[in-house]
Amino acid sequence: MHAFQINSTDGKARCGVLKTPHGEIETPVFMPVGTQATVKTMAPRDLEEIGASIILSNTYHLMLRPGTEVIQKMGGLHSFMGWKRPILTDSGGYQVFSLSQFTTVKEEGVLFQSPVDGQKILLTPETSIQAQEALGADIIMCFDECPPFPATEKQIQTSLELSLRWAKRSQKAQIRTNQTLFGIIQGGVFISLRKQSLERMEAMDFKGYALGGLSVGEDKKYMMEVVSEIAGMMPNQKPRYLMGVGTPEDLLECVYQGIDMFDCVMPTKNGRNGGLFTSFGTINIVNSRYKDDPLPIDPQCTCYTCQNFSRSYLRHLQMTGELLGGRLNTLHNLSFYVNFMRQIRQSIREKQLETFRKEFYSKRSEIE
Repeated sequence: MHAFQINSTDGKARCGVLKTPHGEIETPVFMPVGTQATVKTMAPRDLEEIGASIILSNTYHLMLRPGTEVIQKMGGLHSFMGWKRPILTDSGGYQVFSLSQFTTVKEEGVLFQSPVDGQKILLTPETSIQAQEALGADIIMCFDECPPFPATEKQIQTSLELSLRWAKRSQKAQIRTNQTLFGIIQGGVFISLRKQSLERMEAMDFKGYALGGLSVGEDKKYMMEVVSEIAGMMPNQKPRYLMGVGTPEDLLECVYQGIDMFDCVMPTKNGRNGGLFTSFGTINIVNSRYKDDPLPIDPQCTCYTCQNFSRSYLRHLQMTGELLGGRLNTLHNLSFYVNFMRQIRQSIREKQLETFRKEFYSKRSEIE
């Protein structure tokens, strides 16, 4: 059921289709982040209307609230949140990094102190896979350690070995056959360690591979260095996923290097804070220049927000803290990202990615 097929290429960039039990995903694809079984401010219908084909949810947070057993009782995550299309769940490994003040990493797994009620929870490769199977996502991730930046080569090597052992345990723990398990390549900013991780993960023969441990505070040039060196070495006939990235520029440059899948909180988080993505740069809607601006966010955009509301109105909503502001901004940003990926796919099919890339940068300006 989970077949990945590449239909066209342009340089290193690829256009493909990933089949899952809840539908096909055209790649390259951007996945909106729905951490707690909801993409903040968006109804599933909104996401369907803008053309989102897959969303990401967070295993760790759902284990805490409402609990995977509750979601399982409600018929699984798709049924629970009313989303009929594919879902990817992360493993909880990122929280090892982001909530490090609450965690103790051991060979067995990670001991968390729940930020919700203070109770101690041991998250292991086995319990992570068990939880993701209970949630019923289409694509699930190995449990790994996401090391911080900066870290020494020795620290990254130690962390890498642990992630490899956990990957084997994750694979062994998988029971369900209708979920695609991805392996995660670690190695920090050290290219030799990334290559070593890739080689050893490839030997385990996962259905897809992710680049993890980037966008954790390192300079962007390091991230691009890793992607440009490693993406093309990742198995050609399997989907390649870059976790937690990024800006429209990041997506374009990483597709250019052969990445197929992305997720990031940026369009939703920025939207709630008045940061808007457009074809000509980014806008901060609270800027006083938009106080009496009758134009839509982006005159080229066909989303509901741009078709119906002025910058002046959106600024008013943001300044008064009205909930509708965050909703309309998020709707626009996600629509921009989904459309942007659609344009990228089209340009790959037409072997025009280089032209698209040049045009994209020629329109950009630093606008606040």
